Amino acid sequence: MASKTAYLVLFNLASAAAWAVVLSRTVAISALSGPTFTYGGVGMWTKWTQTLAVFEVLHSLLGVVRAPLFTTLMQVSSRFLLVWAIINRFPFLALSPAYSSMLVAWSTTEVIRYSYFALNLSGFSPAFLTWLRYSTFWVLYPIGILSECTLIFMASAHCQPVERYALYAILAIYVPGSYVLYTHMMSQRRKVMSSAKNKKGD
Repeated sequence: MASKTAYLVLFNLASAAAWAVVLSRTVAISALSGPTFTYGGVGMWTKWTQTLAVFEVLHSLLGVVRAPLFTTLMQVSSRFLLVWAIINRFPFLALSPAYSSMLVAWSTTEVIRYSYFALNLSGFSPAFLTWLRYSTFWVLYPIGILSECTLIFMASAHCQPVERYALYAILAIYVPGSYVLYTHMMSQRRKVMSSAKNKKGD
């Protein structure tokens, strides 16, 4: 296995494990104690786990992976906004169920995505994982986007006028941004599923 491939496998495995912690803790805390306790139990871990995604931008920028830079940067930037500029500044907003639903959507997506990449790079492509990778976004993206927008809107009430209008502008950007993300995933899904069908036919 080439050194670059080995590095990417390890990076994806570590990222999948980190997000699995977020998912398991969020679900357990929400079920046992309620969503108001989620931030205290997993907030710091989530913040730094998401911060590691800066490497994904670097990977795309430097050509380590073929992921499109624009969509990668857009998704990572929106999450940085949530964990650093919104929740880190206004931690009381994490008492909202929107915070827990956002983490469930994020972490489920990332556990599937990073696991898929790690196995794919290792030469394995389980059909069920491929299906999850390119199908669950239909449900998880709306949950994540709605949760993010809810938290951004809630934060706007606690900001200065200039910041408030900046957040309103960001919310407006979510409309075309969501379209770009969805169409990108739909295109990827068609490509991957078509390839899988062709392999079955061979």
